Amino acid sequence: MKLRLNSSADTAEFARKIASLLQNQDMILLYGDLGAGKTFFAREVIKSLNPKVKEVASPTFNLVQIYDCPQTDIPQIWHFDLYRLESPEEIWETGFEEAMAEGVSLIEWPEKMGRFIPREALEIRFETVAGNKDAREAEIVPLGKSWQERLTQIHF
Repeated sequence: MKLRLNSSADTAEFARKIASLLQNQDMILLYGDLGAGKTFFAREVIKSLNPKVKEVASPTFNLVQIYDCPQTDIPQIWHFDLYRLESPEEIWETGFEEAMAEGVSLIEWPEKMGRFIPREALEIRFETVAGNKDAREAEIVPLGKSWQERLTQIHF
C-alpha cells in the first residue's frame, strides 16, 4: 500500500495511527534516503506513545536512544539508526537483543542488518516528492500475518 503524505502534519498523523497499533516486541523498519522522513516519523511515534517526551534526539552517533512508555503496555521504545554500522553483526552490540524482548523497535537504515532483518515487522519505505519539501510517499509493507491483520483496523 502506498500513501501520499502532503505535509509534515500528514506524516505526523500517519505516525500516530501506526503508534496506535503497536504492541510489545514490534519492529518497524524505516527505509529511505537521507532527508526522506524516517527520523521525523520515528519522533512522532515516540511522542505519541509518551507525550511527556519533548525532545527526541536522532540516534545517528549513539546508534540507539531508549524512551520509556509508562502509560502503555509497551515498556520502552528503542530508536535505532544503523547508518554507521559497518557489518550486520554489529547490531548485537547495540542492545538489539534486549530491544527485541522488552519493547518496540524503530529501526532506521534496517538494510544494514543484512540477514538479521526480522521476518515479522512492518516496513515503511519513504520517498521525497519533487517540488514539495514536506511531501512524502510512504509504502507500507507488512511482514507477517500480525501486521496484515492490524493494518485493516485503521484507515489511511
